[in-house]
Amino acid sequence: MIHPTAIVGKNVEIGENVEIGPFCVINDNVKIGDGTKLISHVQIDSNTEIGKNNVIYPFCVLGYPPQDLKYHGEETKTVIGDENVIREYTTVHRGTVTGRSETIVGSKNFIMAYSHIAHDCIVGDNNIFVNGATLGGHVTVGNGVYIGAYSGVHQFCRIGDHAFIGGYSVITQDALPFVKTVGNRAKTYDINVIGLERKGFPRETIDALKKSYRILVRRGLKLKEALEEIRREFPHIPEALYFADFIEQSQRGICR
Repeated sequence: MIHPTAIVGKNVEIGENVEIGPFCVINDNVKIGDGTKLISHVQIDSNTEIGKNNVIYPFCVLGYPPQDLKYHGEETKTVIGDENVIREYTTVHRGTVTGRSETIVGSKNFIMAYSHIAHDCIVGDNNIFVNGATLGGHVTVGNGVYIGAYSGVHQFCRIGDHAFIGGYSVITQDALPFVKTVGNRAKTYDINVIGLERKGFPRETIDALKKSYRILVRRGLKLKEALEEIRREFPHIPEALYFADFIEQSQRGICR
């Protein structure tokens, strides 16, 4: 269903059971998957692909040019997956040719009002962005992440799987997976045990992650020594190995 006040451009592919509400504007060369609902006043710019069964609330702006002075109108894109809830006034900007040329948002994310996902970001699945959560350009967010209200993530940072970022935090280095990271500037506060329990992580895994975190921050070891110790002690725990790999791959350093 397309409301008579909506404006739909050329070469727009609209799936089955899509609802485009009042005063939406869909520019040329957009794809919208089956069952997606645009409540009203949604703006979607060209070269944006939106998957199935998303619900997009009023005044969201998706796929418009990046806030990057190096961008000069090159053809780049925005890709959004399935079953996302995107609340009012959220902005998601397209990629840049100096980055990865696309911004990607995965599936089953709950993105609350006034959130911002900048150019060239990659956001995984099952994440929660609370009101006003802001990603700078080129940020990578894993899966199962919680970003609290009005928190900001600096350009090029990574947020690991199942990280918990407290409200009003400023993240200027990579935020560790499974860990509570809070503050301005942000510091870590141990493994998010309650969150992992709620998600059904086994006790053995949670205990291994707690020990891995303590090896990293409380033993006084050099970083290389700490990672070797984690891998030696928990070779059978994939999450502990991922924890170590995430740290080793950091380009900006990690929040501690």
